[in-house]
Amino acid sequence: MQTMLSIDIPQLPRPITYTDKVLLVGSCFTEHISDRLQQHKFSVVSNPNGILFNPLSVASAIDGYIDGRQYSNGELFYLNELWNSWDHHTRFSDIDADAAVKGINESQKRAAGCIQTADWVIITLGSAFQYYLKETGLPVSNNHRAPGQWFEKRLLTIDEIVAATSATLKKLFRINPNANVLFTISPVRHIRDGVIENNRSKARLIEAVHALCGQFEKAFYFPAYEIVIDVLRDYRFYDIDFVHPNYPATAYVWERFVSSCIAPATAAIMKQVQEITTAKAHRPRFPQTEAHRKFREDCAAKVRVLAENYPFLNLSEEAVFFTGK
Repeated sequence: MQTMLSIDIPQLPRPITYTDKVLLVGSCFTEHISDRLQQHKFSVVSNPNGILFNPLSVASAIDGYIDGRQYSNGELFYLNELWNSWDHHTRFSDIDADAAVKGINESQKRAAGCIQTADWVIITLGSAFQYYLKETGLPVSNNHRAPGQWFEKRLLTIDEIVAATSATLKKLFRINPNANVLFTISPVRHIRDGVIENNRSKARLIEAVHALCGQFEKAFYFPAYEIVIDVLRDYRFYDIDFVHPNYPATAYVWERFVSSCIAPATAAIMKQVQEITTAKAHRPRFPQTEAHRKFREDCAAKVRVLAENYPFLNLSEEAVFFTGK
């Protein structure tokens, strides 16, 4: 008996491998994908500006990486006892302006270095709503809990999304012709916008992304949104807020991501890597026992074999953990 709607997800014509460099930019759902890629020891740079929800912010951030943009103290603003950037998530905010700018610019440098040679840029869009500062008219990426009257909120048109993102992708392919782009739409509902407005927002993102995939032969789409909304489509796959997908949902999306976006030979190695990272996360009750010593020796041996067979894997942290040296 069939218990859920099936969805056909064709494999990428050039699937992701362990030798690829991956840059991920976008909404909080980006973090789910990047965390799992990092757990499996892929070469990943994730959200250099922090979480970004709307396409104008994502396009502007990627433009900044391409241009090697650096920020100054004068571009920050002071609010709630912190120095903040309108282009960055609150995780870059700090009580000291110099420290905030240093963290921002270090992240910008990493992203600038990555984007020049990235094999994959994964972009997750969350909302088509854009906020603008009333005082200056400038778009903002994060409101940092500033008073609502500071902003004008506007739903971007499909043409605006396509135009901004298209210009950014053209710049990307000029400086890195080997790059591939994978779009996803976050299945997280932006319920504060209202159910109807959230659906309008998601519809515009989906239409814009498919237009971009039709425009660029190296741009592809992974249907994370459709998997959660149309295939799983049950509140048992959501957190208590009925908005965020829960662990079973994100695990299922990850399984589909691996089967359609990761090269089969790489997926086989990932299973061996996961065995090691899972063992590393184990916290023994009695670490001084002979059984645990043997467990660590066995894991250290597996790490050595993996490192010898697949020298592109960075398992130095695991090697130190299990050998103690």
